[in-house]
Amino acid sequence: MKPVVSSGKAWFCTVLSAFAVIILSVIGHLFNISHEEFVGSINDPEDGPAVAHTVFIAALVYFIFFVFCGSQIYLGRRQSSIALSD
Repeated sequence: MKPVVSSGKAWFCTVLSAFAVIILSVIGHLFNISHEEFVGSINDPEDGPAVAHTVFIAALVYFIFFVFCGSQIYLGRRQSSIALSD
């Protein structure tokens, strides 16, 4: 298989997705435990676990991006190693 995106774009997407998964997981956890900083004022949501569910879904989407872009890096390296051996 050939990669869909270039190596530089795949690396950028992989790193960005990794940070997004980490940050969103932490934010989702804080909403899930109804941390005072996230659900403590009048303008904040009242149902922290419901918000946490949505944030965890966003983290899952970024994890899927992470896996896809990581596979693009793998395919790019595999293709270049095959081209060098020919």
